[in-house]
Amino acid sequence: MIPALQMADMVRRGETNAENLVEGALDLIAKTDNQLKAWAYIDTPGAIASAKLLDEIRDSGRALGPLHGVPIGLKDIIDTADMPTEFGSLAFKEHQPNQDATIVSKLREAGAVILGKTVTTPFAFMDPSETRNPNDMEYSPGGSSSGSAAAVSAGHVPVAIGTQTNGSVIRPASFCGVFGFKPSSGMVPRSGVLQTSETLDLVGVLSRYYEDVAVISDIISDYDPNDANSFCRPRPNMLDGVCNRPKETPKLLWFEMPYFKGISEDCLEGMDKFISALDGCISKKDGKPAVFEAFLRAHRVIHHFEIARNLSNVRQKSPKLLSLQLRKTLNTGSKIDLKDYHQSLTQKEAAISYFQNFFGEFDAIIAPSALGEAPLLSEGNTGNPVCSTIWSLCGFPCLTIPALVSKNNMPIGVQLIGKPECDDKLLGIGGWLMEKLNDHEVGILNNEIN
Repeated sequence: MIPALQMADMVRRGETNAENLVEGALDLIAKTDNQLKAWAYIDTPGAIASAKLLDEIRDSGRALGPLHGVPIGLKDIIDTADMPTEFGSLAFKEHQPNQDATIVSKLREAGAVILGKTVTTPFAFMDPSETRNPNDMEYSPGGSSSGSAAAVSAGHVPVAIGTQTNGSVIRPASFCGVFGFKPSSGMVPRSGVLQTSETLDLVGVLSRYYEDVAVISDIISDYDPNDANSFCRPRPNMLDGVCNRPKETPKLLWFEMPYFKGISEDCLEGMDKFISALDGCISKKDGKPAVFEAFLRAHRVIHHFEIARNLSNVRQKSPKLLSLQLRKTLNTGSKIDLKDYHQSLTQKEAAISYFQNFFGEFDAIIAPSALGEAPLLSEGNTGNPVCSTIWSLCGFPCLTIPALVSKNNMPIGVQLIGKPECDDKLLGIGGWLMEKLNDHEVGILNNEIN
């Protein structure tokens, strides 16, 4: 699998065509996905028809988009007018939206070919899916963007779209050994994407190649008047950020979080090695347990209150099609006092202010992407999202880099958190960081991140 940018460039130069790219991706999926189970739906006829049309456009000499002919996967909570969107649940089996989500329209306009829908955990919640981790089929790919991470890691597509309410982009990207990028809150339109939490839901990108994360993010970023969180002002240029490294050594901040007590030995050793390789550009600060526990609770209250409200109809009409865990969460969320919910929203703003103060002195926060490697499928969970919870609460841009490997040869990601709406600068720091690490003996998973 080559980068999306390179694919489109090869089509542009006539070295290949969209139909060849799409058929190659479909062939690989057909050979491997019976075991991997990354895809909920494949639109083979539609994808080939789209590719042929794109080739006709190129042959006619008309304008080509930056993703002309590139195959892409979409998490199965993102609406498409030409294929089902089932939210990972039998309650919405064969559900057919009547129009594309805003981000899907933007991807198609850029020339992307939507191959199909990647598996999501039901309603993008915590319950595991059948998807397996391509690095070792005995392990989970994480969730809830399980299929998106697995499809990218397996080389089915160079890029897939996911979403995050807690840790659903960063964690599966970490577990599967790919890049995951969650832009700032309000950066990417959410119209046509399943809403479980209007306050916390965000769209993100998973990719094998660093530059592709930026390219796709640029394409799908825009103001959305139908999205209450969307802001009407210019967006940073993500690709410029990737291409322009910081001129001076960035200052990074490491918080000793209370939940780090649960971090695995492999992750702890890897992070220590990682920090040592950065030659003192990381400052450490002890996190105040009471403060951070309050932030974690605020996220939980907001999430549970809003998901209970947004899935109330499903809970009433199809309770037997929901997992026990989700039913319990919806029941708990429905009993949360409105005053408690509003206090948690206030706590969210307090969290943003608390961390914003550090961005005056530091360029980014560094943290583990997860507490360790992916859990075994036999454990029956998608892994603990706690390393993402506070950053999802704040809506800060987050990037996970596939930088570490466990003793079981499973990927472990390193997370960078940036100042809101400075996503380009965060990506620039990520590029600088990878160049720095390549000069040391820290285990970068592959050379595709250069």
